[in-house]
Amino acid sequence: MKNIELLLISIALSMDAFSVSICKGLTMKHKFRRNSLIIAISFSFFQMLMPLIGYFLGSNLSDYFISFNHIIAFILLSVIGFNMIKESYHDEKVNDGLSIKELFMLSIATSIDAMAVGITFSFFEVNLVIAILMIGISAFVFSLIGVNIGKLIGKNFEKKAQIIGGIVLILIGVKILLEHFDIF
Repeated sequence: MKNIELLLISIALSMDAFSVSICKGLTMKHKFRRNSLIIAISFSFFQMLMPLIGYFLGSNLSDYFISFNHIIAFILLSVIGFNMIKESYHDEKVNDGLSIKELFMLSIATSIDAMAVGITFSFFEVNLVIAILMIGISAFVFSLIGVNIGKLIGKNFEKKAQIIGGIVLILIGVKILLEHFDIF
């Protein structure tokens, strides 16, 4: 597999992290720089870890994993999205915190497709180190950009931004589900 193909795969894998980063950036007010770096590092780490795991799983479990990865991503993103929408209707301040549980769930949900890509890497001649570094750097950059875009948009919308973010997360989950069934 050529480096240009790996670059395109890296960018494609980063799009879910980018979208989710925008959603998270919509509600962030405090400790923005710190939290945006934590988000980018976490998304990047999982985007690098998952293809590595997938690569070592190889073809033995590929059919099994591919049969349910979309459901896991859909459930995780939907749960987080519904929680964001629910929290927006409470009179308390918009939650701009960064819980480890939420960050972990978002990181897993946005990187499950990277595991499937890692499985396909095991079928081709791929420089795994270069592939994983490209995926990680791409996820880091797109996540930082996404959080910043969300922050700019979120300044004007406050609680509405949390509702929009929740809806977007749910829609990303639905998109993943529909893509698996070749509907979208």
